[in-house]
Amino acid sequence: MKNLAEKVFIGTMILIFTIIGGIGYPLYNVWTSEQAGIAELKKAEGNRKIAIQEAEAKKESAKSLAEAEIIRAKGVAEANRIIGDSLKNNEAYLRYLWIRNLEDGPNQIIYVPTEANLPLLESSRHIADNLLSKGVLND
Repeated sequence: MKNLAEKVFIGTMILIFTIIGGIGYPLYNVWTSEQAGIAELKKAEGNRKIAIQEAEAKKESAKSLAEAEIIRAKGVAEANRIIGDSLKNNEAYLRYLWIRNLEDGPNQIIYVPTEANLPLLESSRHIADNLLSKGVLND
């Protein structure tokens, strides 16, 4: 009898595990799919938060760069104003700068305005120089 009771017990256990496995395994699959979906949702939310934080950082960086550019432009404008104010009614200094640039620069043609504020052009000299360089005219 003991042997029969053990067989009945083992058979009952196999039946119970089969029923539980038949019902439990699909439920387990549903549960694991649900957990994977939750994990994917959390991952997507995390990625969205990261993207938002990166965008905010770029926005702050752009604001800082714009502010720096505005400060630099104000500095340049102030420097230009100071230089402009210092050159007003300062003909001697302007003449000095002009002469200094003439000394430092290569040979240049300078156009001097006439009484009517029209420059004296040396076009005939340029034509002659070009013709001499091409060998058309002789010295």
